[in-house]
Amino acid sequence: MTIHESGEMYLETILILSQKMDHVRSIDVVEHMGFSKPSISRGMKLLRGQKLIEVDGAGYLTLTQEGRRIAEKIYERHTFLSTFIAKLGVNPQTAAEDACKMEHVISDETFEALKRHIAAAEKKG
Repeated sequence: MTIHESGEMYLETILILSQKMDHVRSIDVVEHMGFSKPSISRGMKLLRGQKLIEVDGAGYLTLTQEGRRIAEKIYERHTFLSTFIAKLGVNPQTAAEDACKMEHVISDETFEALKRHIAAAEKKG
C-alpha cells in the first residue's frame, strides 16, 4: 500500500491526539495541523478507503491496526530524528521541523542503521 506524506502526517496526528484526548474528531486534526477543513476531510476519506482509520457515527476517528502501525512508525522516526538532530547542537524547533520532513523520506534500512549506530555510540560513550 502506498500512502502519501500527508496521509502519514494525518495518521501521526491522530495518534498524538488520541494520547491526549478521549476522542479525536476531524476538527481536532484541523486545529492541530492548521490545515483547511476540506483538506482534512479529503484526507480522512482517503484513509478510510485505505482502511487505515475508522469513523464512528459520532464522527470519532480511530486508527485501525495497520493505521496505528504506520502512525507509530512515523512518530518513532520523528521523535528519534528530532532528538538526534538537537543533540548535534541544532535549535530544538529547527530539529523538530527538519525531522518532520525527514521522517517521511528516510528508508527503513537507513533509519534502522542510524538507530544501531547511535545505540552503539551510546554504549561506548
